[in-house]
Amino acid sequence: MKNLHLVIRKKFRLLQIYNNEQLIKTYKVALGFAPKEDKEIEGDGKMPEGEFYIFTKNENSKFYLSLGISYPNIEDAKRGLEKEIITPKEYDAIVEAIRQNKMPPQKTKLGGEIYIHGNGSSSDWTHGCIALKDEEIKEIFDEIPIGTKVKILP
Repeated sequence: MKNLHLVIRKKFRLLQIYNNEQLIKTYKVALGFAPKEDKEIEGDGKMPEGEFYIFTKNENSKFYLSLGISYPNIEDAKRGLEKEIITPKEYDAIVEAIRQNKMPPQKTKLGGEIYIHGNGSSSDWTHGCIALKDEEIKEIFDEIPIGTKVKILP
């Protein structure tokens, strides 16, 4: 039985698929226009860091195929609430969605709509997403189920 999870290493521009602790495959990826730091607010071009999961698979993506990453997570929500970026109501909605392994609110000031998608990986061009070659996202899309864990490292 497979226990797949994804590890994204921002510094090295890599997406890796693991089965338990065994590395299965590595892909080169493109990131956002400001990829070095952790995402803070909508529109900053940064990619989040931390532990997430795939909450949706979109076969009709404008970027060929896409997998939705569960950003913001509870840690992002805590930071957002402490810095008064989001409201207590938004915080509660994020926490509840994460606890149920569902889509967290995507339209808060923390940002959202972070996806793994196609359309190329030759240079950093996204607004905070992870981009691969179309044939590579197809491989991943076909293999990775909703609920798969995703760890994004600096």
